[in-house]
Amino acid sequence: MDSDTAALRDMWYFALPGHALRRGRVVARTLLGEPVLLGRAADGTPFALRNICPHRGIPLSYGTFDGREVECCYHGWRFDTAGRCTAIPSLYEGQKLTTGKIGVAAYLAREIQGNVWLFFGDDPDSAPPPPEIPEIGDTTPKLFERMRVPAAIDHAVVGLMDPAHGAFVHRAWWWRSRSSIHEKAKEFAASPYGFTMLRHAPSSNANAYRLLGGAPETEITFRLPSTRVEHIRVGKRFVASLTAVTPLTDGEAEVNHAIYWNLPWLSTLKPALRPYVRAFLNQDRQIMVMQSEGLKHDPSLMLINDADTQAKWYYQLKQEYRRARGAGRAFANPVKGRVLRWRS
Repeated sequence: MDSDTAALRDMWYFALPGHALRRGRVVARTLLGEPVLLGRAADGTPFALRNICPHRGIPLSYGTFDGREVECCYHGWRFDTAGRCTAIPSLYEGQKLTTGKIGVAAYLAREIQGNVWLFFGDDPDSAPPPPEIPEIGDTTPKLFERMRVPAAIDHAVVGLMDPAHGAFVHRAWWWRSRSSIHEKAKEFAASPYGFTMLRHAPSSNANAYRLLGGAPETEITFRLPSTRVEHIRVGKRFVASLTAVTPLTDGEAEVNHAIYWNLPWLSTLKPALRPYVRAFLNQDRQIMVMQSEGLKHDPSLMLINDADTQAKWYYQLKQEYRRARGAGRAFANPVKGRVLRWRS
């Protein structure tokens, strides 16, 4: 397993759903261990600044935002949405201090399909862009849920892609039971900065798929640094989900789950669906809470074939990305497509 558990910095990370960022408002977050001030300008454009005033270190989130500039509550210093200082009220006329040379670090922010993503590195042009779900257009999530887990980024991501825990962690009448375990064989292929479980009929022991009717087909893609996209298609209808893990600190992460669909009848069921989505995510959270008790003792861990091959690929992808960036060369995907077999 990769001994470097730190998050990959030269990549885009999920910050928050777009609906949580209102015009003329700011939100304070800690992401990748850094204090971040997210906001939406009066023209609707999202932005992100380091949430610390360079004058005396107070968080800018305690100040005000008028849709164009952030004002520090301590001495009234003002900064535009690019982080440039625009005013220092205490300056006397004639005093030599160029405010334009003072600034707050800014992070690149992009809003895609109703989600705001931030780039924490130095060279976004050579990094993969934020993920975009194919075939659904420029739409926004119909349902969004978020949960915090006491887990480092690697453990949260490996838990996200684990194919064998469902019958044990997610036991429920509306999903599956322990007795439903059976052999599975899925074909995988390398895809940009990750891998894809190629389109196939969903597992027969996953009851929720039956709600869609017809003959649904699903495709699941993982991409660095921590994003899983599932695209279910039933004729011209679709249900798609984006799950993105964002590290908050070294030992805590946030799992963001956005669901999209174009089935009108599913929208009418949204109030009833939300408790089930929350229950499903909470099952994952509870198992990570229990896992964290054991991980405090820094035990040696195992990854086995084929059930843990996706986890192995994750560590290989992460290691190759670091090496490629360090050497200034193109990323070479280490995943070799094949059929994986396991019981779940």
